[in-house]
Amino acid sequence: MNTSKLRHLPTLFAIALFAIATQWVLTQPLTAQDTTVATDVADSGAVASDQEKSLIDMYKAGGWAMYPLTLLSIGGFGLIVYNFMAVRPEPILNTEATVQIDEALGKLDIQKAKTLCQENPSPATNIIEAGLNRVDINRYDPEQVKEAIEESSAEELAGPFVLINYLSVVGSLSPMVGLLGTVSGMVKAFNVIEAEGAGSAQALAGNISEALITTATGMIIGIPAMFFFFFFKNRYGKITSRIGRVVGDLQFTLNKAIKDRA
Repeated sequence: MNTSKLRHLPTLFAIALFAIATQWVLTQPLTAQDTTVATDVADSGAVASDQEKSLIDMYKAGGWAMYPLTLLSIGGFGLIVYNFMAVRPEPILNTEATVQIDEALGKLDIQKAKTLCQENPSPATNIIEAGLNRVDINRYDPEQVKEAIEESSAEELAGPFVLINYLSVVGSLSPMVGLLGTVSGMVKAFNVIEAEGAGSAQALAGNISEALITTATGMIIGIPAMFFFFFFKNRYGKITSRIGRVVGDLQFTLNKAIKDRA
């Protein structure tokens, strides 16, 4: 048997045991005592369900901190959707255009290569165009072209990464705003204790509820934002590494064409 499959056997065995145990517990008949307990729980659940708060009630109970958290959640969701559409290989690399540019450079048609870059704007083609602007076939200096590519790369590749970084801002600020709402709710709770004593349970419960709701909301917003920040950061890193290879291949084609011409 393959050793990679053997490594998964303990995990599969544990899952199977858990499933069997769960099925056994669910199929056991209730005793009289268990039936009584279940009835009591059902009755208490019915009473609790009447007193459950809706999402709107919980939102209102969160206090002022829910408003900035709402803005952060909307911003985070918008950034996630945008980055899913923008951080893809094709919009950044523009493979179809770079293939045509490679063919033009192989024929030393610099003007056509520049025109293709202008007609197909993208980070990759913009970097290539910056290098082509310093190409002089009669007095070709590969170092000048390389410097132009490096300067343009720093500028072009920094732009898309800004919107990825904003996800990190949302992921960092959301728990902090939630914590600030928690502090605000606890301060109100201690003010109630100071003014009315610990016997005012209803007022204390409202303030403590505000504190807990804002903390939970901040984490609910912050955790997905940080996850997608690292997700898009890693994806963008892979794409930018491919840009370096594509631009290097085009520069090699240009150097080879100029040497063959000489």
